[in-house]
Amino acid sequence: MDTLLNIFYLGIKEIRSLGRDTLMLFIIGFMFSAQIYVIANGMPQSLNKAPIAIVDEDQSPLSTRIINAFYPPHFLVPDIIDQYATDPGMDSGLYTFVLDIPPNFQRDLLAGQNPTLQLNIDATRIAQAFIGNNYVQTIVNGEVSTFVQGHRTLVTLPVELEVRALFNPNLNSVWFGAVIELVNSITALSIVLTGAALIREREHGTIEHLLVMPLNPFEIMLAKVWSMAVIVILVATASIIFVVEGWLEVPLQGSLLLFVTSMSLYLFATTSLGILLGTVARTMPQLGLLLLIILLPLEMLSGGLTPRESMPEFVQNIMLAAPTTHFVSLVQAILYRGADFSIVWPQFLALLGIGGIFFFLALTRFRKTIGSMV
Repeated sequence: MDTLLNIFYLGIKEIRSLGRDTLMLFIIGFMFSAQIYVIANGMPQSLNKAPIAIVDEDQSPLSTRIINAFYPPHFLVPDIIDQYATDPGMDSGLYTFVLDIPPNFQRDLLAGQNPTLQLNIDATRIAQAFIGNNYVQTIVNGEVSTFVQGHRTLVTLPVELEVRALFNPNLNSVWFGAVIELVNSITALSIVLTGAALIREREHGTIEHLLVMPLNPFEIMLAKVWSMAVIVILVATASIIFVVEGWLEVPLQGSLLLFVTSMSLYLFATTSLGILLGTVARTMPQLGLLLLIILLPLEMLSGGLTPRESMPEFVQNIMLAAPTTHFVSLVQAILYRGADFSIVWPQFLALLGIGGIFFFLALTRFRKTIGSMV
């Protein structure tokens, strides 16, 4: 009972200490509100307002039909230019796409001569170039096919492909970006808070006060873990209710309680990792540099931004030791697909095992650090 009381009161001390840190409170509020909104809307995975120009050397009804098929929100209204303005426009970055419709394009098409269109792409704009290439081809092929059907009979294929986009019918990138950024904020904040709390004790000299009290390293560390985890749980839950579902209008399908439970296990691992980093770093700048080499792989290689199947097998196997990999899988299954515990229990076990390893390593390192100060 004395141990539990010590852990509880030490945790309350950590929460009060954080409450007096105005800058940190502002950062927490920003990360779980404005940052999620800005990143979800500011980095679309679909084509949005891509600048395009068209060189119409045919001046036919078909070329006019193709020009009118490009309109917002996927493309800006096309600029009609001559062929001599193509290279200067691409060189100056005015256009991502320039479509050149050759002379006599409609006549040659109706004559069955298979004329060729030229599409110039600014490949330095990699996201727009990759996605927009398919958009342009689909639009042009659709308009040409519709036009030709009005003039001659085409062979109808006996097979028709019907596409259904599950869990995100409109392929809205905001739905994806909001939840992934929430995961990234949970990861970063939980590691930063616990690591900074330990370093702050050392820099302010209060760690010596704790050492003269009837406390052991286990109690000190567990107090920091539970107090910082509670704060992250509260702000993350508020964010998913008021920002993700409310402000961004993302229709989440699964159980909020199951999500919070999985987040608790995840925070057990990440807060322990924060303590471990706090024992390695001696100052806040050192902690910041360590976070650069820890957070980037956790966020980029966990399957949140890029499917794990697209990564090299070696990277996939290495990232199985990262809690973020299993938490991203959990979040997508619960919030997008409405999965219950019978589906996600392997990820729960993985988070529990990884968290236990991180906690043991952090506690061992913490005991050595405190022992060297005595």
